[in-house]
Amino acid sequence: MRLNLRLFALTFIFLLAHNPSLLAVEANATDDEESIIDVMGKVVAHDYFEVLNQKIYLPRILLVEGDWYFYSSTNAALESGEFTREDGALVRAEDGAVISMDFSITSHLIFVWFGILITLIITFWAGSKYKRGPGAKTEPKGTGQNLFEVFFIFIRDHIAKEFIPGNKYEKFVPYLFSVFMVISFMNLFGLFPWGVSPTANITATAILAGITFFITQFNGSKDHWEHVFKFPGVHPAMWLILTPVEILGLFTKPFALAIRLFANMLSGKILIVCILGLIFIFVDIFGVAIGASSSVFWVSLTALLYILKAFIALLQAYIFTLLSAVFIGMAVEEHHHDDHESSVATTADVEV
Repeated sequence: MRLNLRLFALTFIFLLAHNPSLLAVEANATDDEESIIDVMGKVVAHDYFEVLNQKIYLPRILLVEGDWYFYSSTNAALESGEFTREDGALVRAEDGAVISMDFSITSHLIFVWFGILITLIITFWAGSKYKRGPGAKTEPKGTGQNLFEVFFIFIRDHIAKEFIPGNKYEKFVPYLFSVFMVISFMNLFGLFPWGVSPTANITATAILAGITFFITQFNGSKDHWEHVFKFPGVHPAMWLILTPVEILGLFTKPFALAIRLFANMLSGKILIVCILGLIFIFVDIFGVAIGASSSVFWVSLTALLYILKAFIALLQAYIFTLLSAVFIGMAVEEHHHDDHESSVATTADVEV
């Protein structure tokens, strides 16, 4: 109980200490001014990386009608005179051509790299310890290695081994463990005041789901593809109906993976921003005194939501990993049609 209270208190202080603007209300605000709460601005990707309220602008890499452009930042692109801004987007100044492909570094991409980098560091660190003996020849030593082994064995025994048949699961354990760790870190980054959850971006979740899709299809068994294009024991006339449905099913699985993770992480961030935005709404409606006083309740509620969001961050990583294992297991599984057909024939003979 004391631990829970301390955790809540630390989270509360963490929010207040890193979000002074939540309680800051300008004294010269008038009734004519409208409070603008940029909800989506807190979750979309930006062309800068923010830390300690300092913005570090990121490079822009643009492709416009076959021509490449490289700039150190958005401002550098505008100052060059080659681009101008229209409706918030960059367009080429000379002809108004829109950007064909934008390969720029964004804030979300930075946190994706952070998630991958931390996972690699932890994995290589644990691997070096196992090579030296602890964990391989003796029991694991230290909190870090024990925690690593808990997660690894859980992914191996309770996800990969459970849903991927035979010894085939061993091949996919590294991927499943890696995707679980990377998604967990990317989800947890959104808990930091200046951090963002890259998984709240559909592009990031689509790429993760796409990787699962390609791994699943490239490792699909002969039986898997027969059930897509040729159905054993089914009249060929039915193939015209079943084959399009099966092909569509190949893509609906990764689509569901991407949307589920994206929607859950995006909604959590929006909920927190909206609740904190109620402080400014109360200031506009009831005045500075009541609005600032109500902030204690709203920040306390947000602290509870942060604890819940930390749990959901790990839960969503688990669900993504679990479903990936299920889809892979369904693709690599071999069905014994001959045994099935012989059993059916035997049953028919008995009935006769």
